[in-house]
Amino acid sequence: MRWPSLAPSLWIGFTAALLCATYAFLYVPIVHVALASVSTNTMWPYPPRWSTAAYTALIHNRVYLEALMNSAIIGLATAALSTALATAAIFGLMRYPGRHRGKLLLLYLAPLFVADIVLGISTMVFTSLFMGIGGNLAVAILANAVRCFTYAFLIIAVQLYRYDWRLNDAAMVFGATPVQAFREVTLPLAAPALFSASLSTFILSFNNLEISFYLLGATPTLPAVAWGTLRYGIRPELFAVTTLINLAVILGFAAILISLKVGRHRRLTQAEEVRGLT
Repeated sequence: MRWPSLAPSLWIGFTAALLCATYAFLYVPIVHVALASVSTNTMWPYPPRWSTAAYTALIHNRVYLEALMNSAIIGLATAALSTALATAAIFGLMRYPGRHRGKLLLLYLAPLFVADIVLGISTMVFTSLFMGIGGNLAVAILANAVRCFTYAFLIIAVQLYRYDWRLNDAAMVFGATPVQAFREVTLPLAAPALFSASLSTFILSFNNLEISFYLLGATPTLPAVAWGTLRYGIRPELFAVTTLINLAVILGFAAILISLKVGRHRRLTQAEEVRGLT
């Protein structure tokens, strides 16, 4: 008689166990690498014997520092370019919709379905054969911007699809130019979405391996150096740089969540102000 009431409990227990196993599979290796980076025994840091030797070796490793600089340049430039293009695209679709809106939307979403390795090889072939340009940072930045454009577009679109354009019209009624209305009204409300898009595209381009591998040649990036190091054995610097990247990603996503909450609060405040005016 107790089987019907017991079945939901068993299902809940199985789901909870599966969820815990999934999270353990994802995050236990991250914790292991973090402990290994501050331990004298990097292979089995249990219990950890605290040491900063891995980070000291990383600071004095010029290959990693040069790769970090190149990855940072690619990440920052890609974030700025892809976010600017995505902002122009989404505001154009929202402000001036037309009969070609669906076609443009499909065009903007197309890079999402292209594999990174295909984009890297095709860009390398196009630039080398048809333009006579070898691999360099500029080409890698453009290719990463194409890849990250769709992500920035979706992030900004999700945040601003309910934007009330009557605020811009009201600002222009009181004498503001379109540029002033955008700078003083639209941009503050769009700032959380722009920040989230910039940070997300920076992380994506900073950690990308396939595009940079084909387009940069001998110019190292951090993912390429880390991948190449694995072929000759795991060195302590790899644990340190992996921990720093994971920490930066965690802090980045925390900042994104905070910015999204700020954006939601601003939209609610905006809606209340519009209701008060009407």
